[in-house]
Amino acid sequence: MELTGSRIVIECLKEQGVDTVFGYPGGAILNIYDELYKHSDEIRHILTSHEQGASHAADGYARATGKVGVCMATSGPGATNLVTGIATAYMDSVPMVAITANVARNYLGRDSFQEVDIAGVTMPITKHNFIVKDVTKLADTLRRAFRIAQSGRPGPVLVDITKDVTAPTTITEYERVEIPPISRSTEFITEDDLQKAIEMINKSKKPFVFIGGGAVISDAYDEVKEFVDKVDAPVADTLMGKGAFDGTDIRYTGMVGMHGTKASNLGITECDLLITIGARFSDRVTGNADKFARKAKILQIDIDPAEINKNVMTHQSIIGDVKEVLIRLNEKLNQQNHKEWINHIIELENKYPLNYRKDILTGPYILEKLYELTDGKAIITTEVGQHQMWASQYYKYTSPRTFITSGGSGTMGYGLGACIGAKVGKPDATVVNIAGDGCFRMNMNEIATATRYNIPIIELVFNNHVLGMVRQWQTLFYGKRYSHTTLTDKVDFVKLAEAMGAKAFRITKPEEVEGVLKEALALNEPVVIDCIIDSDEKVWPMVAPGAAIDEVFSEEDLKDK
Repeated sequence: MELTGSRIVIECLKEQGVDTVFGYPGGAILNIYDELYKHSDEIRHILTSHEQGASHAADGYARATGKVGVCMATSGPGATNLVTGIATAYMDSVPMVAITANVARNYLGRDSFQEVDIAGVTMPITKHNFIVKDVTKLADTLRRAFRIAQSGRPGPVLVDITKDVTAPTTITEYERVEIPPISRSTEFITEDDLQKAIEMINKSKKPFVFIGGGAVISDAYDEVKEFVDKVDAPVADTLMGKGAFDGTDIRYTGMVGMHGTKASNLGITECDLLITIGARFSDRVTGNADKFARKAKILQIDIDPAEINKNVMTHQSIIGDVKEVLIRLNEKLNQQNHKEWINHIIELENKYPLNYRKDILTGPYILEKLYELTDGKAIITTEVGQHQMWASQYYKYTSPRTFITSGGSGTMGYGLGACIGAKVGKPDATVVNIAGDGCFRMNMNEIATATRYNIPIIELVFNNHVLGMVRQWQTLFYGKRYSHTTLTDKVDFVKLAEAMGAKAFRITKPEEVEGVLKEALALNEPVVIDCIIDSDEKVWPMVAPGAAIDEVFSEEDLKDK
């Protein structure tokens, strides 16, 4: 049948099973939005308050559901407002398709109104991008975009479409296509690599399993559990890896790196074999890379060959989808026994537990109470900073896709949009965004999005009236010179939230926490909770920049010095 370009966009979205699009209209994309209006019973559109909110919402939707997130924006500033969200998705390997419209083909390159070469702008932060100037190529381009976004190591893809391609007078033949499933990447998994890995595991006396986001992306929860049980090793994770292994399991030691637990950091430094599953050895994990796991042989399992020997040199690697690799390893593995080693790590955990002040209101206390009241079943999204680290430390994650945060990019303003996207994708789940007051200011306008559609999220703002993580660095490494990190204004988040139509509370002391959280969890509407905490509360433990991870220190260590 013959269809316009704008109708083809909608039909291709339906082919891919897309049920929700996050976006913001404008002149160049009006034809697509007009067609979207006609198909609103098949594809839900969420109008965000800002295009960046749309990209973060698509990202959160993708992370929570495992499906491709879709966002849309018009040309020029509309498209460039998506850039931060696209970069965030790229750094954390999130499958996303961003659809933008550009000026008509005959206006390209003329500095036309709202013209930007968005394909050129986003080239370094997408898996691939396209500009479509011919309606006959539109359907196949969109299909390729979705396939690229999902295949191998996932990531964002941008499709920019000139306005004339979507015009009512531009028509071409369209035929619906059944989309084949994406096959898992197995072509580089070799029997030799598997056998060498088994030999390394068999010889190890002190193995340690280190889990990253690749284990979440590949839905390898069951395979990871079986593998850990067979290897009989302690387990640590990255921010991206949370939930890939049960955070309440006795073998779990917490996060690794700059704000990792002492048990994880010291254990990895002591181990003789580090089995790394779907993690890329980022600088916040390794600290001084030359001293990272220096007593260990390193076995790395990753889908992306580019990650092998990029940041840390490995002794053996297996390249392929994590789930598929673990299935094959589990078939070959004999049961190991490392009781003495496990007990040693448990002793480290008991010797160096996470702790915080109990006499004042703190982020850790609020998170522990939230964990208790939600029975650990909520989806937690976060912004970036101290609150993000506390959310990774004090809320236990027992299943994948329940901790959604900007890891690689560290994007302030990410969490609220992601929270909305996650709740839209998982409407039956309790979804809570953990924010600092600095991050909340970045994109707090998205509370209006939540109230417009009555998306019942909870926004917990840890309000210390400073940029907390930056202030922590200024305290420890910059002689307490608090250059532009103190937020001494009179902004009232409760009044702001109420003005945008949300229910709002303020907590100032520990005894208020349980009652407010219970009420917020019982309400089926957007809620903002302004939690007033001390400006000098810090995230402990910590590794100084450039130091080895076994040089991890706590507040008590500083006092002892």
